[in-house]
Amino acid sequence: MIAMDKLIPRHGGYRQLKTFELARLIFDITIRFCDRFIGIKSRTHDQMVQAARSGVQNIAEGSQASGTSKKTELKLTNVARASLEELRLDYEDFLRQRKLPLWNHGDFRGKELIRQRISTANQFVLWAKHLEQDQKGLLPEIAANGVLVLLSVTCALLSRQLAAQAEAFQREGGFTERLYRHRTTTRENQNK
Repeated sequence: MIAMDKLIPRHGGYRQLKTFELARLIFDITIRFCDRFIGIKSRTHDQMVQAARSGVQNIAEGSQASGTSKKTELKLTNVARASLEELRLDYEDFLRQRKLPLWNHGDFRGKELIRQRISTANQFVLWAKHLEQDQKGLLPEIAANGVLVLLSVTCALLSRQLAAQAEAFQREGGFTERLYRHRTTTRENQNK
């Protein structure tokens, strides 16, 4: 009899993934951002919240499905990445439409945000308010650019996660291949 952990490997550890933690942080911040800066009845409000939610949920669902389908894990991780990319465009549009500057990649404010390793929406708010005091009332600019920094980090990590998942799938195969190998080994052992 094959051990279940050989047939269905450990899976579902998404709560320990940095991508999950960051995506959930982005979701929490996006809800606050949209409630404050985008009309509650606006389609954009709903779209941004749903894109942020999709990032979180698809990371979790992909991780959970990985035990029996590496293909599904890859697909859902990619959906999470795509949803967060959609959200990135919404934040960029927010800045562009309001003629607010988009920070460049090496901006000191973004580097400071990354350095602080913010893990809650409340910590993000404190970071933004601290900058707002220094910069005299630019909270929408700071908040949108701050989320863009977090999105950039998360999307980069998700790209690496996808590459690792693809490599593992190529190397180890999926559930069907493991099941086939097990059946073949069992038959060979019975015929000895």
